[in-house]
Amino acid sequence: MSLKNLSVKNKNHKKTLSHLRNKKTLKIYKEFSSLLNPKESLAVAVSGGPDSLSLAFLAKCFSLINKVKVIFLMVDHKLRKESSKEANSVCSILKKIDINCKVLNWHGKKPLKNIQSLAREKRYQLLVKECKKNNINNLLVGHHLDDMVENFIIRLTRGSGLKGLISFNKRTKYKSENLEILRPLLNLNKKDLILITKKVFKFYIKDPSNKNEEFKRIRVRNLLQSLEKEGLDKNKLILTMNNLKDSDRSIKFYEDKNMKKNVIFLKQKKTYILKREFFDQAHEIIFRSLTKIMQKIGEKYYPVRGKNINELIDRIDRKSFSKITLGGCFIERVNETILISKEN
Repeated sequence: MSLKNLSVKNKNHKKTLSHLRNKKTLKIYKEFSSLLNPKESLAVAVSGGPDSLSLAFLAKCFSLINKVKVIFLMVDHKLRKESSKEANSVCSILKKIDINCKVLNWHGKKPLKNIQSLAREKRYQLLVKECKKNNINNLLVGHHLDDMVENFIIRLTRGSGLKGLISFNKRTKYKSENLEILRPLLNLNKKDLILITKKVFKFYIKDPSNKNEEFKRIRVRNLLQSLEKEGLDKNKLILTMNNLKDSDRSIKFYEDKNMKKNVIFLKQKKTYILKREFFDQAHEIIFRSLTKIMQKIGEKYYPVRGKNINELIDRIDRKSFSKITLGGCFIERVNETILISKEN
């Protein structure tokens, strides 16, 4: 690199970090960085929205301050004809703060149903593959406080149990991979992230799907606006979630105890053996322990639906099956025990 280019780069870096002189931006940066290890490399999932662009800015500041490797990745699902043009626009705008963003393309036939869910799964597959390629074990995503509240309501409409209702965590292990999904913006409001994006980039993409009520998340978002007018605002929902988390910690103690005393793992066969005593616990303990085992064996990012787990527990209790497959797992009854292995 020439001295002239080096000088320009240093000038750009100083300009980027200068935004942290703003007290509110600095406070947000401190909240963001509190989750991260300054010695570990990171990957950042970027889109054109204000949440992910603010995430990119904060991650860039983190990389400059701590001199740590950070790569930036964007997935072009190619579900809309404008998507590739938008991806190029985002990459161009990121270059203003010396971010080189790599675009990962989703090639092949696109789904006609369950689009958002399948697109999300494909997005993670592409991102995880790139993380592996770069020997990175931490992937940052832009989920924020508003996402967590929306997720709570969505789970509520599905009849989720306690664990499902509060399952949006700052750290999540991705399937059986040596990769953690980190959500360092989870305590931050979207309006604050929009403010940062406007200050730093003066640009963000408004996703047209955010107004499409064919998607459940959009309907829930509109519902929350109506509930707020009736007095059920975001802060009260967060208070409820925090109270539920306290209860969750108590239950987890007994879940861990059940896993330790009543489960045997055969490492070579990759099979779990559940003793008869495994099913002598309170329903919630059985439900959680079984869900955890099946998610691990089935190597799924999302756990098996609660309804299906409850039906399985009922069938085990009634001894109404000998063999069954569910969630990528093969489940077999042998006398008084249950064996769970990966489905072929």
